[in-house]
Amino acid sequence: MLGELVRDAHGQRVNVHSRDVFSDISQISLDLSMFVLSHRIFGDYRSTMDDIDREIVRILQTDVTLSVREIAEIVGLTSTPCWRRLQNLEANNVIKARVALINPEAVNLSLTALVLIKTNEHNAKWTQNFHDTIGHFDEVVEVYRTSGELDYLLKVVVPDMVAYDQFYLRLIEQVDLYDVRSTFVMEQMKHTTALPLHYA
Repeated sequence: MLGELVRDAHGQRVNVHSRDVFSDISQISLDLSMFVLSHRIFGDYRSTMDDIDREIVRILQTDVTLSVREIAEIVGLTSTPCWRRLQNLEANNVIKARVALINPEAVNLSLTALVLIKTNEHNAKWTQNFHDTIGHFDEVVEVYRTSGELDYLLKVVVPDMVAYDQFYLRLIEQVDLYDVRSTFVMEQMKHTTALPLHYA
């Protein structure tokens, strides 16, 4: 029988019933299936990120122009396993895109406004109209739906106050808003697109 062929770590025969062995195998198979299923459902790649993955992401947040070979040298890998890690990070939406960061003043966008919006409309039709309208304004580079007294926060970049006023008039013409407050940035004290990775 199967039990007669099983030995322990010291080479001694042990009596193991076949049903126990198959039970253990079934449990391992079930655990593995649940692990795979949970990752497919939740896309939780964070739990499998190690120090090398975090270092790769940190490097790319600093300089996306580096080649795979250069990144591999920094993290202590050869090119092929480094490339595979990059592919996994992109496939799991850890790396969303690789882009160039533009100096706003170099493209005549010297004025940044934070626009705080309050609405009395909280229905699906208004929300969809607001979403669609904001999507057509290139000047709006960030939009947040917020908690508290105000409903939305927009970050708007334009050349000057005249351009902002034109933007404002177009906005209130296309969307019914209860209150709009504008705050203009006088000095940018910190700006970074690099996310903190010690939580990953």
